[in-house]
Amino acid sequence: MFTHIMIGSNDLEQARRFYDATFAALGGKPGEMDARGRLIYVHEGGRLMVTTPIDGNPATAANGGTIGIAAESPDHVLAWHAAGTVNGGKSIETPPSERPNGAFVAYLRDPDGNKLTARSKPTK
Repeated sequence: MFTHIMIGSNDLEQARRFYDATFAALGGKPGEMDARGRLIYVHEGGRLMVTTPIDGNPATAANGGTIGIAAESPDHVLAWHAAGTVNGGKSIETPPSERPNGAFVAYLRDPDGNKLTARSKPTK
């Protein structure tokens, strides 16, 4: 359904440290900067792009928005969460935990305030 998700950042190097670490925890590769100055992550058919806003105004997080990232296992979710908190992210909502459907879930805000979740597949 989606071709990509693009989020804004006020500090691309800080965003790079955060996303390189969190995607590495999920088995992904570091991001690459394209010719237009956008940081691009490609993993298992998904694409996340991070950029400074084109209009020159500060980047802000989407109020009510969440970006969901697939993880293979609860261990991957925990590694993602740990990598994020060490690299400028903030743990939010509940601690990483199993949901009633068997999915293991964790939430972070990236250094720019974007809300992210990593979740393993439901088992029930």
